[in-house]
Amino acid sequence: MNTTHILIDLDGTLSDSEPGITSCLRAALIDEGLPVPPPDVLRQVIGPPFELGLPLIGVPGDRLWAVIDHYRQRYERDGLYDTVAYDGVAEMLDRLAAAGFVLALATAKPEPTAVRVVEHLGFTDRFAALVGASFEPGRRTKGEVIAHALVRLGIEAGPHVVMVGDRSHDVEGARQHGIGTIGVLWGYGSEDELRAAGASVLATHPSDVGDLLTPAGAPTTGTT
Repeated sequence: MNTTHILIDLDGTLSDSEPGITSCLRAALIDEGLPVPPPDVLRQVIGPPFELGLPLIGVPGDRLWAVIDHYRQRYERDGLYDTVAYDGVAEMLDRLAAAGFVLALATAKPEPTAVRVVEHLGFTDRFAALVGASFEPGRRTKGEVIAHALVRLGIEAGPHVVMVGDRSHDVEGARQHGIGTIGVLWGYGSEDELRAAGASVLATHPSDVGDLLTPAGAPTTGTT
């Protein structure tokens, strides 16, 4: 079956949001009197939910949600505007839409924030649905976000759906539903990370995505 629906990640796939995220996270750590890791370490937490990523960079469990709350206050006020679309992404979206694919955003960023970022980037009208995480349990992981996106689109999971993302949690969340992933190399995940997670195929530039979504190149749930 040919691909008909494409789920697309936000941070590291559509947009370079590192400046806004890391500056707000740095300030949140300082607010809580915690050490600030170097930039390359902070960069590692972009993408997955913070409650999963922040403990990996040393944020203690009893301070986790205080850091997240400080971060959200700053990010909602200022940080979300410190993001730009990657070169070639607008053209990628236009090409996919012109080819007849139905596009949906599927991000672990909280949905109200994600909607504002997409509006800021000027991409709202490219998507049939904008789906992000909730603030409550039940739609926090990428797999849960993808499940909700499928419901919002009114479709079942299957080979007609493809995920496009830059981190291992994109690949792993899609695999929970039997969906293949195009791993993108212009974001925050490395080639090694994406291959180890089982990305079906890799794209080095947004212009590659349309080429990979032809019937001959469409991803499956396996690896190449």
